[in-house]
Amino acid sequence: MFYILMPAIQSQLKAYRQQADLTQEELAKKLGVTRQTINAIEQGKYQPTLYLAWQCAKLFKVRIEDIFHFTK
Repeated sequence: MFYILMPAIQSQLKAYRQQADLTQEELAKKLGVTRQTINAIEQGKYQPTLYLAWQCAKLFKVRIEDIFHFTK
């Protein structure tokens, strides 16, 4: 049996959200997700889809890699 190990993604979403003076609820509404999703991403319990990562980067006017990066 083979297992594919996904690398962890470290998120700077909380820092960008706070810098923009947004609550988790406000950010969630802008991205079309729930506050729980934002909380889970910030806590490292959920890895965003590529589309959600792209939406975050577009909203904050940065590259995806500035908000999310792989860790070993």
